[in-house]
Amino acid sequence: MTYKNLDTSTAFKTLGALEASDLRQVLNPERIKTYQVKASDTLMYNYAAMPIDEHHLSVLQQLSDELQLTQKYQALVDGNVMNTGENRLVLHHLTRGQVGKTVEADGEDKGAFYREQLSRIKTFSDAVRSGTIVGSTGKRFTTVVQIGIGGSDLGPRAIYLALKGWCTREGIEQLNAQFISNVDPDDAQAVIEQLDLERTLFILVSKSGTTLETLTNRDLVIEAIKKSGITGIDPSAHMVAVTSKSSPLASSSSVLDAFFIDDYIGGRYSSTSAVGAVILSLAYGFETVQLFLEGAHQADLAAQSPKISENAALLDALLGVYLRNVLHYPSTAILPYSQALSRFPAHLQQLDMESNGKHVNRDGETLSYPTGPVIFGEPGTNGQHSFYQLLHQGTDIVPLQFIGFSVSQYEKDIQVEGSSSQEKLNANLVAQIVAFARGKDDTNPNKQFCGNRPSSLLYAKQLNPSVLGSLLAHYENKVMFQGFIWNLNSFDQEGVQLGKVLATKVLNGCEGDEVLESFIGLL
Repeated sequence: MTYKNLDTSTAFKTLGALEASDLRQVLNPERIKTYQVKASDTLMYNYAAMPIDEHHLSVLQQLSDELQLTQKYQALVDGNVMNTGENRLVLHHLTRGQVGKTVEADGEDKGAFYREQLSRIKTFSDAVRSGTIVGSTGKRFTTVVQIGIGGSDLGPRAIYLALKGWCTREGIEQLNAQFISNVDPDDAQAVIEQLDLERTLFILVSKSGTTLETLTNRDLVIEAIKKSGITGIDPSAHMVAVTSKSSPLASSSSVLDAFFIDDYIGGRYSSTSAVGAVILSLAYGFETVQLFLEGAHQADLAAQSPKISENAALLDALLGVYLRNVLHYPSTAILPYSQALSRFPAHLQQLDMESNGKHVNRDGETLSYPTGPVIFGEPGTNGQHSFYQLLHQGTDIVPLQFIGFSVSQYEKDIQVEGSSSQEKLNANLVAQIVAFARGKDDTNPNKQFCGNRPSSLLYAKQLNPSVLGSLLAHYENKVMFQGFIWNLNSFDQEGVQLGKVLATKVLNGCEGDEVLESFIGLL
């Protein structure tokens, strides 16, 4: 299979010679109706407000074919070594269903291994939720707390928050979930102070079992339990681990049980593994997690199509590369018009920027073109009253990705002045797409809007577990395809290591490094 840098691509050179479409001229009802593609059975991707036409789409298809993008995806799901930096397979797709061949690694069928862990998670979560498994003082668990950082926190936290409204409206019995991630002791303490420790189950998430921030927070929790004065309480009966089979936590007497992941699941891609499944099954029941995984699997299947007109993640990725490498836009805003997705942009920051924030290719060669954009975002309409001023009238053009739903989760809208809350929310969403595209002429320069600012829209009827799974997988696959286009290894993260090494050096007394000593002396 061919891995080439983007600047040697014939189709990319053709793409670079095309003039961008002027959105102020081309946006019309027929285009809005036809410039869209299914991301799954429940999720749609609309790109009518992107600065492209049929000629661009034809060249983007040529680019996809030339770079063998769907073949590379198939190689990944078939179990080829795609993480070249660490010589590892990349198997997060397999945690929600088989898309390719049976994958054998470490002497086992990895699909069967992930299914076994899901079965164990179901059994355990059912037992906790039914009261068969209780705390050390005999009381039922009512709260679960995930202790982890990075991918062990961002994705699961975003998904938990995203599903709470739907589960409440559906009448699903819930355990409250909390998260501790930051090594800042105030983060852990703010959570611990709210807890009834007798009724709290902690989930310690660390693949290696040695993550400094996570183990520090674990010890803070254990200390709080020991100092609680509660007669008979045993920390080990209030803690489970999500870790690898080879980690110190795998068979530790300090935890009630352990659920396993492996090195083929990167942290930022781990929400559909035990990292996300344990807390979500405990909080919302395993059936909710099944729906979530099925939605992700649907989007994974859709990502196999070699036709960009049928493959939303691939098209989204190609359009993103056009914006980044031809139009030279350095950032992208993720704008969910759903309060339930309040932490989803933060998860996508890690997913995208940790995966494709690279300056060398798969062979370690320095690249001549920019790669991953800066990702940021907030839910609408809050963002409109925060940073949209720059988006509308700033000197930089920032591509936008809106996310919207027809129906709210709680379905508790009220009518005010002739329209419901959800109708007002979606009116704002639609208004922003059109305002960014069309702009506005005015004799007062301060009130002029240049327009021609591109956006796309991911939308569905309602944010439910299946839609959320599809949304998550859509972005994971988009990031994967962009990594293939840029000839990157999107599955390692060496950029986070240097700071960790120096922090350890500081904790060891700076080891003679006068610059470190000078800075630590300020604190």
